[in-house]
Amino acid sequence: MHVGGPREASFLERQDDRVGQNYTAMPTSALSAFSVVLVATSHPGNIGAAARAMKTMGLSRLVLVSPRHFPHEQATALAAGASDVLLAARVVPDLASALAGSRFAVGFSARGRGLAQPVQAWRSVAPEALDAARGGEVALVFGNETSGLSNDELLACHRHATFAANPAYPSLNLAAAVQIACYELACASSAFTAPAAPARNLATSGERDALRRKLLEGLVECGFLDPSQPGRLDERMRRLAARLDLESEEVALLHGMLDALRHGRRAG
Repeated sequence: MHVGGPREASFLERQDDRVGQNYTAMPTSALSAFSVVLVATSHPGNIGAAARAMKTMGLSRLVLVSPRHFPHEQATALAAGASDVLLAARVVPDLASALAGSRFAVGFSARGRGLAQPVQAWRSVAPEALDAARGGEVALVFGNETSGLSNDELLACHRHATFAANPAYPSLNLAAAVQIACYELACASSAFTAPAAPARNLATSGERDALRRKLLEGLVECGFLDPSQPGRLDERMRRLAARLDLESEEVALLHGMLDALRHGRRAG
């Protein structure tokens, strides 16, 4: 994974933020202890897109280390509903200031740099970061779009993490990298839960049997079924009905359809 490259210009223009609105946040979230630290970000649009990525996953604390342009209208435009994250962002002169209150910091970069600290998959590091968040603040640190984090900046972090990516083209836009990191963290913390499926009013055995009998009667009337030689049709219809998991309303609908077909045939 390489975090870099200019922002892809058009995709994040004001999309419908209602996608996923049925998910619910857990009452207490470990994510409140996490901050995203962007070091020397050059394009203000990337700051806004990163803020949006954070908010969609439940993170709100953004720290900017010596950004080239901030505040900036492009950052606000690409935040697309996450302007509150930008307004609360803390701007500091160096990484040491950004990490001063952090108990644990993770630096993101694909390159091993020959450092003693091994590069680890973020998915495997995320649980450790969540454990650390129980006792203090945790920082997720991302470098400049072009050069990423320096060796000194990586050494200031407790862990060096990366994402699995296509080895032929591992380059990720900065905001995309922030999105993946926050998503993996939200998943590891079970921060959000999908809504429970609504209860289904499944048809009773009696309702299914009544429908089957009516269908058999219709098949006899139309000449499809010879009642003296039924073969295994009834058995197969029973198996089919069991697989369909029909609801009571669906059975009633099928009854109505069969009645209409039978009446139409008699009238003809």
